[in-house]
Amino acid sequence: MAFRGLSRPNATSGMGVADHTKDTFLELKRKKAHRYVIFSIDEKKREVVVEKTGGPAESYDDFTASLPENDCRYAVYDFDFVTSENCQKSKIFFIAWSPSSSRIRAKMLYATSKDRLRRELDGIHYEIQATDPTEMDLEVLRDRAH
Repeated sequence: MAFRGLSRPNATSGMGVADHTKDTFLELKRKKAHRYVIFSIDEKKREVVVEKTGGPAESYDDFTASLPENDCRYAVYDFDFVTSENCQKSKIFFIAWSPSSSRIRAKMLYATSKDRLRRELDGIHYEIQATDPTEMDLEVLRDRAH
């Protein structure tokens, strides 16, 4: 039985990835419609879904404030910066947010589903795995992007 709009999950890849999830990422990547996208796992639907998007004018602080303190999430952030040659650049970061205080079951679920989502989101430049806010500080992004 086939389901339209759903990449089917299997035992090795964890959750499926909703078409809306991929479309929202493409809006960030191609159209610069979002500064960031936060994804969560919908256990009932067994797929990764969009939880929140941030407008192009939102800051990195707005993004980090949108991540839950005690639960796991995936996120992509479009980081704009100026190079030492004074060129405007943009790099897309994938962030696997897994705070130490989150439930073990959630950490396992997000860990087993991460690779599947990463494969679906083509065009990510860097990946960061963070268990506390200091591991994904704005300086960390700057260092990785340069």
